[in-house]
Amino acid sequence: MDLRDGNQALANPMNTRRKGMFFDLLVDLGFKDIEVGYPSSSEADFDFVRKLIVEDRIPDDVTISVFTPARPELIDRTFDALRDCDQAVVHLCNATACLWREVVFGMTAQEVHDMAVGSAEHMMRRADAAGGSLRFEYSPETFNVTEPDFALEISNAIAEVVDACPDRPLILNLPTTVETDGPDVFADQVEWMHVNLDRRESIILSVHPHNDRGTAVASAELALLAGADRVEGTLFGNGERTGNVCLATLAMNLVTRGVDAQLDFSDIDRTRAVVEQCNQMPVPDRHPYVGSLVYTAFSGTHQDAIAKGLAALEARARAEGKTAADLPWDVPYLPIDPRDVGRSYESVVRVNSQSGKGGIGYVLKSEYGFDLPRDLRVEFAQIVQGLTEGGDELTPAMLRKSFLDEYVRTTCPLRILALDDRPSMTVELPDGDRISLPVGDGLVSTLVKKLNARGYDISLDCLYGEDVLDECVGGHEFVYARVLVAGIGEWGVGRADGRESAELVAAVSAVNRALTSMAASLPGPAKPA
Repeated sequence: MDLRDGNQALANPMNTRRKGMFFDLLVDLGFKDIEVGYPSSSEADFDFVRKLIVEDRIPDDVTISVFTPARPELIDRTFDALRDCDQAVVHLCNATACLWREVVFGMTAQEVHDMAVGSAEHMMRRADAAGGSLRFEYSPETFNVTEPDFALEISNAIAEVVDACPDRPLILNLPTTVETDGPDVFADQVEWMHVNLDRRESIILSVHPHNDRGTAVASAELALLAGADRVEGTLFGNGERTGNVCLATLAMNLVTRGVDAQLDFSDIDRTRAVVEQCNQMPVPDRHPYVGSLVYTAFSGTHQDAIAKGLAALEARARAEGKTAADLPWDVPYLPIDPRDVGRSYESVVRVNSQSGKGGIGYVLKSEYGFDLPRDLRVEFAQIVQGLTEGGDELTPAMLRKSFLDEYVRTTCPLRILALDDRPSMTVELPDGDRISLPVGDGLVSTLVKKLNARGYDISLDCLYGEDVLDECVGGHEFVYARVLVAGIGEWGVGRADGRESAELVAAVSAVNRALTSMAASLPGPAKPA
């Protein structure tokens, strides 16, 4: 419907190039019935239909559909556009509701019935003359506000005119031209038609939900449960007023319920880019499945749950000797695996003032391999909130830089002069005195003893490390240290080529952060006891 119903709703309707791009996209996604235009409405639509046929651009397994109002001269123009087409659907339509009959057309119900039947008979005469493999569709426009008995009567009459049979079924399309009731009401209407139609075995019962009440997807899903066989809609819901049913959302909803929609949305960002280029309208950031933020968590509680869910999935996969992709998807706050639509986990957790320790820890671990201790995550989360209170978002690279800038302190007040100068390392004190540290086990303990011998009140609270292979930070040893200086506990981080060097950097960084904190709260710099 994008090339007809969606196109006629655009402020700047598509030209031939954009229409061709959109048609190719729909083919690539796997659509087999594509309504390509309204050839009697404009030269642009007429020429596009001709271009598809003359240039042989319609795959053998794809059937194009063309729309025509129930007027003989417009039907004739439509068949002119279909000349030499191997297979197509001619879609006949007229409004049937009382309000339209009386106010728009000034016709009685019988006159509307006769017009529809006469137009269908004219369509069949043109089809017989044209030859080829043509099928037919009929839409009683405004079906949802048409008297049910009248909608049924006129639909049965059209099915008789086209001689609908199992080998050449009629597509009977039931539109909610203007959505006026809830999806439950529409589903009841569809079910009533499904049960009462003549030639039901020769009818493909189709629905065409609009979205005036914001429930087009729900209407489509309930209609399928009520007996419909087919849904017409547009990608991402473009159409008059609030649009048509979004076929991407509908298809992905079916997938989550175990129904194969036989459409390929594995690169949904490319699909969105083409649609935005052709429609010259943006897809909202919160649009289901495709919006740029729908797989993103800013809230700290959401981030923490997602991070734990992903970790649990990976742990289960390892335990079972599988990959996470082999297991049923079950992660809090993420209804589908973002990878199924071409997204990566990088976009799942984003950092702003709403973020918490879980999200910040997840980003640092997933992007750079930093597995922060819980207390350090809590502390750094408070620092990040201060950095983002103005409303700014931190990218992973910005988050990493902020983390390292805060916790790697090797130049003041203590200064590491020779980190890899084997067999010893050198640390300079604030007064210019230097401590030489022999490399080996207990390097940090030696530093603490020598500092305490000079009057510093220092104790090591915890020290542990991990292997981090990350080009962004350099080195492959990463160490976290927490020290107490005169009762003040501070974290430091070390990164270096060797474990001993990383431990020294972490311990010195922690001491420096503690001494800096003391200097900020005491009159003058911290002095040895």
